[in-house]
Amino acid sequence: MGRTSKDKRDVYYRLAKENGWRARSAFKLLQLNEEFRLFEGVTRAVDLCAAPGSWSQVLSQKIGSPQGSGHVVAVDLQAMAPLPGVLQIQGDITQLSTAEDIFRHFEGCPADLVVCDGAPDVTGLHEVDEYLQAQLLLAALNIAAHVLKPGGCFVAKIFRGRDMTLIYSQLHVFFSSVLCAKPSSSRKASREAFAVCQGYDPPEGFLPDLTKPLPDPSYNRGLNQSDGPTRSIVPFVTCGDLSSYDSDLSYPLDLEDGSEPKYTPRHAAPHLAPVPAGLHIEEDVTAGQGDPSPGLRHQHSGHIVPAPGCPTATP
Repeated sequence: MGRTSKDKRDVYYRLAKENGWRARSAFKLLQLNEEFRLFEGVTRAVDLCAAPGSWSQVLSQKIGSPQGSGHVVAVDLQAMAPLPGVLQIQGDITQLSTAEDIFRHFEGCPADLVVCDGAPDVTGLHEVDEYLQAQLLLAALNIAAHVLKPGGCFVAKIFRGRDMTLIYSQLHVFFSSVLCAKPSSSRKASREAFAVCQGYDPPEGFLPDLTKPLPDPSYNRGLNQSDGPTRSIVPFVTCGDLSSYDSDLSYPLDLEDGSEPKYTPRHAAPHLAPVPAGLHIEEDVTAGQGDPSPGLRHQHSGHIVPAPGCPTATP
């Protein structure tokens, strides 16, 4: 990393701080909107797994909800700092009570847009991470089926893997259009992408139930698919201006005076372990000569001896 942290060199991290976004992920939703026009005609939106709140910020600013009107509902297990125009629900997206709270806030009206940027703690095992992310996406889809209006839109994070075609088929049961999109602000090394589902149209007779699994992909309406692992081809779209910043490149910090960032050395040596009462460290004078951090040297060359006036401990 050197003396400048990766976060400081990450251009989207810096842009997020400059523009007041809570996280760099705000640019992902903005770029998805540029490509798919997600916010057109939206008056009620739900942000699932909302913390720390960057997507809720974007929604509250872009769909035109005045401060305090609460056209945006943010749901997360963790408490989140308040945002103007956003109602927060601290709850579990797998519980029916959460869907009821959303409906209650919208006065019985369904939502136009449901988004979910949540992800589980990464284990490093790709197969496990893909499975956990898929289960989180399906949980978000299940609650979206409760609160989303016909023709509505659903956007959720997905990890690209071998089971992606199965998830695509499951989503296509409920939506007329399903695409996989990767914003340019998402790092290329990351397997994350976003399922953009438009035109909510559940199967005839379907009743959402959080206690039961979603319908089998066999309900799919006329999706052209074959047998085997290549049963469907997932459309993939990249989002964001090609002339914009590259999330994998390092850009200069661009300080106001045009100078380079300066490294400031530490003000003190690392803290030494406390010495037992009645003892003190007898410094080795020669060890500290020419050493910019003699405190470090004393850990190895110092000798712990009884302090003056203290009796010598006997074994």
